[in-house]
Amino acid sequence: QVQLEESGGGAVQAGGSLRLSCAASGNIDSIKAMGWYGQAPGKQRELVAVIGSGDNTNYADSVKGRFTISRDNAKNTVYLQMNNLKPEDTAVYTCNVDLVLRGGTGYPMRYWGQGTQVTVSS
Repeated sequence: QVQLEESGGGAVQAGGSLRLSCAASGNIDSIKAMGWYGQAPGKQRELVAVIGSGDNTNYADSVKGRFTISRDNAKNTVYLQMNNLKPEDTAVYTCNVDLVLRGGTGYPMRYWGQGTQVTVSS
């Protein structure tokens, strides 16, 4: 019913930049919060950034000032601009979207992307 398509991962050197995208498609009535999680090797998945339907944002302390989350509601897409990347940012980044299905219960449900690898070398 809903698909999340991620793009933009890759390998960069420290100090470089990447922009991740996650586009939601399918039987969508409305989208609430959209976010990005990161899972580094051997660690649990952690919240990196989230943006609400009112464009309010929240970031992990480790990325504040370097990463920017944004959304394009017309395209049902969330972005994560990652600047001044550090080796410790290396992780699989996964987007999630809280949305209401068209013709559904009216309560938001959470969907997850497939994950995209970001590798930062020193």
